[in-house]
Amino acid sequence: MNLYDVDKTGNLTLNLHRGQAQAWQSQRRFIAVLAGTQGGKTSYGPWWLYKEIYGWDAQPGLGAGDYLAVTASYDLFKLKMLPELKAVFVDLLGMTRYWAGDKVLELKNPETGEFEASRSDDPMWGRIILRSAAADGGLESSTAKAAWIDEAGMDEFTVEIWEAVQRRLSLNQGRVLFTTTVYNLGWLKTEIYDSWVDGDRDIEIVQFASTMNPAFPKAEYERQKKKMPTWRFEMFYDGKFTKPAGLIYHDFEDTMLVDPFSIPNEWRRVVGVDFGGANTSFLWLAEDPKTAIWYAYDSTLDGYKTTNEHADEAKSKAAGLEQVIAVGGAPSEIQPRADFGAAGFHIFAPTVKDVESGIDRVTSLIKTGHFRLFRTLTGVRDELGTYRRKLDTTGEATETIMDKRTFHRLDCLRYAATYINSGAGWLVHGIQ
Repeated sequence: MNLYDVDKTGNLTLNLHRGQAQAWQSQRRFIAVLAGTQGGKTSYGPWWLYKEIYGWDAQPGLGAGDYLAVTASYDLFKLKMLPELKAVFVDLLGMTRYWAGDKVLELKNPETGEFEASRSDDPMWGRIILRSAAADGGLESSTAKAAWIDEAGMDEFTVEIWEAVQRRLSLNQGRVLFTTTVYNLGWLKTEIYDSWVDGDRDIEIVQFASTMNPAFPKAEYERQKKKMPTWRFEMFYDGKFTKPAGLIYHDFEDTMLVDPFSIPNEWRRVVGVDFGGANTSFLWLAEDPKTAIWYAYDSTLDGYKTTNEHADEAKSKAAGLEQVIAVGGAPSEIQPRADFGAAGFHIFAPTVKDVESGIDRVTSLIKTGHFRLFRTLTGVRDELGTYRRKLDTTGEATETIMDKRTFHRLDCLRYAATYINSGAGWLVHGIQ
């Protein structure tokens, strides 16, 4: 069955299956379609976006303005999202034209039936701005009315990209449609799915298996179910969140999340620091002296600041605290530690040199029940759900960590844990 039919008189009918129809009818602000592969996610996205812009069945749309269509990678943009959008908006409906240089679909003014731009930088009645998560800064120059995000569950679509989309929609309180297969336990689970489970009325989750699509062969579904690991099949063919093989901190549970609370100044702190010109990160942990539980309560990931600026911010947070020690950087990163020391914020080298031993120290904190995380630390939660090892051809985890250089917050946690679990005595106050 085709997604749409056009009769001899030109009347168009959408043939939505039950999952697509649920998303179509939803009035909530954030609609997440979590579905199995080939379940009819990406092909549905352009129709939802059309309804938001132009309306449907006598229901008005949002009209003139900018809209976003964002996907996880440039390849997905080129091979999936762009062809689906052009097939609907350009070829079938004739309501847009594509400006390839700016990756913009110009929207036709429905009152005049005309396009209003002569060049791509001319004023337009409306635009669909097409971007991938790989387009650094490409989401920061628009104010949008609604957004369709395809494959938001992929690793490439980070929580920072999601935050950038929200900033573009904030003025109009724009709606969002997510269409994705489930790939990990990152921000899409912690920020969207878990919030829905907790009763957030702004969110609707639409979950369905590949076989919800009438065109998907049930025999193929059953074949894959027999041959694939259960966790992988449930993610890729049922659209369900499960813990993937190779997840490094698989012992971390949602029960270890806590609501923020005021931490007494006398509790001792350990600050993990990860250096980087574009990605300097700090993670602050405090120990409850009665329970020996460490609470990760503050996290930052900032770029393009001077060492003095980073140090001043850290000293401001440390003001009034009785015991603070900062640990970070690889053992070889002597100069960054010296620069921070000269700026008045002393950072000690980690007591453990190799990454695997540091991971073991974090795992020990988690498994012994001595670690808690403020639920407001969305970046840390996202990294905990995506930090995993590559799998070999048999589906077994290897020693190789996927995209190891991108987990700056967890590097901070690792550095902090090397000190917390070092067995060393409490060092001198680290702040001048």
